[in-house]
Amino acid sequence: MENLKALAYELRKDTIDIIMAGGGGHIGGDMSVMEVLVDLYFRQMNVSPQQTEDPDRDYFIMSKGHSMEAYYAVLCRKGFLELDDVKARFSRFNSPYIGHPHNTLPGIEMNSGSLGHGLPVAVGLALAAKKRGGANRVYVVTGDGELAEGSNWEGFMSGAMFGLDNLCCIIDRNYLQISGSTEDVMALDDLKAKVEAFGWNVISLKDGNDLDEIDAAFESAKTVKGRPTCVIANTVKGKGSPVMENKAGWHHKVPTREQYEEIVRDLNAKKEALS
Repeated sequence: MENLKALAYELRKDTIDIIMAGGGGHIGGDMSVMEVLVDLYFRQMNVSPQQTEDPDRDYFIMSKGHSMEAYYAVLCRKGFLELDDVKARFSRFNSPYIGHPHNTLPGIEMNSGSLGHGLPVAVGLALAAKKRGGANRVYVVTGDGELAEGSNWEGFMSGAMFGLDNLCCIIDRNYLQISGSTEDVMALDDLKAKVEAFGWNVISLKDGNDLDEIDAAFESAKTVKGRPTCVIANTVKGKGSPVMENKAGWHHKVPTREQYEEIVRDLNAKKEALS
């Protein structure tokens, strides 16, 4: 686990390098969701480059598709993609490495970016797995700003209706979106009570960037029968450096060279403290 905690900061550096190379990216949400992705891909999910057509693989959907740069970094480290190729071609004309998930690439199950679609599709995947008697688990990451889309709440309603205990929705609850605080734009709290009211098992993490908390939540979710689980990961937007942390302006931003160097120093210091 300590190695994975250090890996999360390594992958943040890869993420920023992808953004710098491509000249764009949703850096704040990339940083907030990293520990969730690391735990899913390196501890929890039954996925690998050799299993892309395996009907028994687990499924992952990045519904908040604007956090694609972090997703690229994780997919590269897992062996689905090559980091040097992603950095060389990200956001270039005719490149397959665009700013949102696209399922022509290995390891990506669903196109996303138009917000509010991931959870309903995950419900369909989980229901199909149930009907065929599969052991698959289905994981979907949504943003908190994304929850203003009503289709998410249809997904919550139907997930509980069909008793999809093989489904886990993770909400990246960093309290910020492109236009400011979620509570000013479209208030969500009490979010736990809202999702519970739809019939879900809900686990709210005090620190959604703590790998121990995240891993324990996913293990607990596997034991729940008869209903899906929602993990509310209370994260820090821009996690990893005071340059970015808890600043709405870093929702979509390319660091200056000076900011990049400061961020990298902060990330390296945090990684070394864990090594």
